[in-house]
Amino acid sequence: MNAKGNIIVITKNNMVAGFGEQRWNTFMAKLAEKDKYFKDTVIMSVTLVPVEKVMIFFDEMCREFFNNDKAVYSMFGKLGAKSLLEPGGPHQAYMLTKDLNQFVVNILPKIWAIFFDAGVFASKFENNIIHIIITGITIKNHNFENLVMGYNQQALKIFGRKSVAKRVRSISAGDKDFYFMLELKDA
Repeated sequence: MNAKGNIIVITKNNMVAGFGEQRWNTFMAKLAEKDKYFKDTVIMSVTLVPVEKVMIFFDEMCREFFNNDKAVYSMFGKLGAKSLLEPGGPHQAYMLTKDLNQFVVNILPKIWAIFFDAGVFASKFENNIIHIIITGITIKNHNFENLVMGYNQQALKIFGRKSVAKRVRSISAGDKDFYFMLELKDA
């Protein structure tokens, strides 16, 4: 399974804005020393990057910038959604729909495809809860799941609805799929 390089390009832009170009360059030099992939590969938005390498990137960034606080994985997802989906972002058009069910059923799976070349993303809306089930993914990583939940939670917030995320099943815990719910909060 691969992620599109936009996940790294967007994160770089957010990190440079928060920590500065010099600190980012120092981080990337250290990362390239630890993992040859980051030394030998030019990562652009269309580059296919193995998801395992993406998680090495995020794990090292978590250590370097956030004192290894694993809670930041959700934040990474949320910042990515803001960069892509808010006004001025390259995929702001996805936010033009005004129907919540259409957003959940049609748009959220398209957003998945912005980042990943594998996995089946299915979502439905019922009883004030958005159910998201992702099958066919090979990565067993709790932090990856937090990244995905944070991204979808922020996408929903940009749409205009706040939610509470709840993991129901987890590939990282040995389940056959990744199933989480976003329970809508009162506006």
